[in-house]
Amino acid sequence: MSSSGSPDLPAGQPRTGQPGSEAGGLLRDIGWSRVPPPSYSQLLKQLRQGSVKELVLAPGQRQLSVTYTDGRRVNVPVFSNDQLLLRTAQESRVPLTVRDERQDQATASLVSNGLLLLLLFGGLALLIRRSAQVANRAMGFGRSKARMVQPEAAVPVRFEDVAGIQEAKEELQEVVTFLKQPERFTAVGAKIPRGVLLVGPPGTGKTLLAKAIAGEAGVPFFSLSGSEFVEMFVGVGASRVRDLFRQAKEKAPCIVFIDEIDAVGRQRGAGIGGGNDEREQTLNQLLTEMDGFADNSGVILLAATNRPDVLDAALMRPGRFDRRIHVDLPDRKGREAILAVHARSRPLSPEVCLADWASRTPGFSGADLANLLNEAAILTARRDSTCIDEQAMGDALERITMGLTAAPLQDSAKKRLIAYHEIGHALLTTLVPAADRLDKVTLLPRAGGVGGFARTMPDEEVLDSGLISKAYLQARMVVAMGGRAAELVVFGPSEITQGASSDLELVSRISREMVTRYGFSPLGPVSLEAEGSEVFLGRDWLRSEPHYSRETGNRIDAQVQQQARLALDTAVALLQPRRELLDELVTLLIEQETIEGPAFTAVVERFEQQGAAQPNRMSRLRR
Repeated sequence: MSSSGSPDLPAGQPRTGQPGSEAGGLLRDIGWSRVPPPSYSQLLKQLRQGSVKELVLAPGQRQLSVTYTDGRRVNVPVFSNDQLLLRTAQESRVPLTVRDERQDQATASLVSNGLLLLLLFGGLALLIRRSAQVANRAMGFGRSKARMVQPEAAVPVRFEDVAGIQEAKEELQEVVTFLKQPERFTAVGAKIPRGVLLVGPPGTGKTLLAKAIAGEAGVPFFSLSGSEFVEMFVGVGASRVRDLFRQAKEKAPCIVFIDEIDAVGRQRGAGIGGGNDEREQTLNQLLTEMDGFADNSGVILLAATNRPDVLDAALMRPGRFDRRIHVDLPDRKGREAILAVHARSRPLSPEVCLADWASRTPGFSGADLANLLNEAAILTARRDSTCIDEQAMGDALERITMGLTAAPLQDSAKKRLIAYHEIGHALLTTLVPAADRLDKVTLLPRAGGVGGFARTMPDEEVLDSGLISKAYLQARMVVAMGGRAAELVVFGPSEITQGASSDLELVSRISREMVTRYGFSPLGPVSLEAEGSEVFLGRDWLRSEPHYSRETGNRIDAQVQQQARLALDTAVALLQPRRELLDELVTLLIEQETIEGPAFTAVVERFEQQGAAQPNRMSRLRR
């Protein structure tokens, strides 16, 4: 008896009520014991004592399963051919059974061979599938990659979402009416146009107009890019054109939109490699599909490009592209309407006047205006504000036009030199009558090496009319020479810097155009050079000779130099008598770092009214 009053149990068996007793009972029920297996000598002793009931030998596994008289079973590792163990079991009259493992080996071999065959067939199936996919892709090279928009698809863009290009909208609304109510036009003998070409600078809304047509027309709409026709395999582009028009004829009436059509519609015979070209074959097939023997009634081809000068003449003739719609840069009212469209989903402060910002952004396209409001919204969120204010709009405009703000300059000689340079530009902008209006002058540097800038607002009338006068070009050259002129007046000829390099490039370009293209020189009203618009492949290798003689070229160079010198002399003549005003404005700019246009003009007007400058100077100011 133990000290606890409980009877002693065999070694290795847990007591009732102790942890693990339930698990031990379960093992005993299934015939296994948690007692560690006996050693070889202990097993022989147990055999002789008669405590072993049965032995089962697995020769392949070299393992002996021992069953005791109390029901316990253990596994003991032994040799596969142990004669001593066999004799002892025979002498003790303990049954010994040798397990036949051939069936187990056969089953294991069958399973392993089956897995190997399954792996082999799986690999073959994968290879066949990939080969089929490659074959399908090879056979699908000639299929069109156009994306079709069904009439029931919800296209969110409508004509009301397109602003600033009213004339183009009206032309395209008529195309939509053609598709919705064709009887109005067929009753008077009118035919639906075969093709409509949208032409305009980048960002003016050509693709947006196409999306609006897709949302308004209510007919199937195919859209793709011109570059999707051409592949490295000959004949693929022509096959895709045929497949595209085949699908379109099945869905007629419908609209096919090809963006950047100049990628496939360039002039034929303009390349160095001759006419056997994949792009030319694609263009030939496109010309045939648009107006050939086959009828394609009900299919309207809508295309967009910003390079109409490179398109083939056969593509532009009536019967193919019947209409050419110019999508130009918006005017002031158009910019205001575009800003209003993009401001619908953005919280604007009541102080933000869209009309004022429309007047401050001449020359901006629709994409530029959308980017302006987006940058202003980003700056507003960065400053943890709830609405877009005037400061955010102004900072966004400077970020778009001039770049990111860099670290401010320290008060040094470099800062004063840059101040004189920028004040020279700004002062001449205010003094020269035909110059643009000054918006602001600042010393805050920008990324890219810009130490400061004097920003002007182009004349709205000049931009809208497209007519540029000789006085306006001369004024631009004088203003551009303002930085170099200020350095000459203040520091002298030996201390001028290379900061006017970009200004000199602008002056050289304007003066050459005045002499060679506009006839604004003593050489007479002749056009000696045309705008560089060569479209053939090797224009950088095969440059044509000029159409004038060498003597005329020398005279052109002399006139260009004379125009540039005249602009610099005029700038110096205007700044020399106003040295006191120049110093005052530089001191004010260094203190404030930024001077707005109205405040700058007020300082100049006060100086002019005091009569501090010479009485015979030009004093008419631009207001």
